Order: sequence, then C-alpha cells, then structure tokens
Amino acid sequence: MNKQNLNSTPAIATPTTVVQGLNQLLAETYVVYLKTQNFHWNVTGPMFYSYHLLFESQYKELAVAIDELAERIRALGSFAPGSFVAYEKLSKIKEETNLPKALHMISLLSANNKMIIETIKKVLPSAEAAGDEGTADLLIKRLGIHEKSVWMLESHLEE
Repeated sequence: MNKQNLNSTPAIATPTTVVQGLNQLLAETYVVYLKTQNFHWNVTGPMFYSYHLLFESQYKELAVAIDELAERIRALGSFAPGSFVAYEKLSKIKEETNLPKALHMISLLSANNKMIIETIKKVLPSAEAAGDEGTADLLIKRLGIHEKSVWMLESHLEE
C-alpha cells in the first residue's frame, strides 16, 4: 500500500504568470469590494433603497470572491497578497476617496467591473495553456459574474 504524507500536499505546478494574474485579480476585486461597500453605506437620493440593496448584493458576492481567489493562489503554492499597500501596487483600479452622486457611483462600479473582466481575459489563456483547469474554471465563473454585474449596474443608467 502506498502511503501519502497527508501533512504536505504538493502545490499545483502553474506558471508564475498565472499566479501574478490571480494576484492582480485579487487586488482589483478587493478594491472594488471596498468601493462597493463604501457606496452601499453612503449612497443618497431618491433611489437610495434600490441602490443600497444593489450595492449590498454585489459587495457580499465580492467578499466570497476574495476568499476564493486567495485560496486558489494558496492552492497553487504561493502566498496571497493581503495588505492595502500590496493591493494598491497590484491593482489598475484605484480606490474612491470622494463620494460621488449615486448615478456616478454606478458608472464607476460598471467601469471597474469591466476592468476586472479585462484582467480575467488576460489571465485565462495562461491558465488554460498550463492545463490549470481549477484556475480556468474559477476565472470563467468570475467572468460570468462580472458580466452580470455590468449588466445590472448599466440597467440603472438607462433612461
């Protein structure tokens, strides 16, 4: 009988470019999570309750995504970035220090989700080429969620 050492599970062999892409995606997801939660707390106007609930559903989903992405990075044998300093360096998306009007909040979040979609589409081919089905599956799932988020947000911008 072949015994495995249960204390040391080998990491999945994945190119550094995939892990770097996941690090960027984690950072961007965290920045959008923080921005969405900020907007949830601080939105005002006649559509307050509708926007408040929309932002809440999106930041809760992003919180789950952050954990999934960080755990995937760990499964690949790397350490996940976990500081605001690291996220600021890794993310193309910047935090929002002002409180824009409600419709501008929606426009910003839509644009940010589109940037995350770009990052996913950049990393996905590397994961597929490496035969990393776990990462590819996670990225495809995230792609669909962010595409839906853009649709939901932009539907509020139509007149």
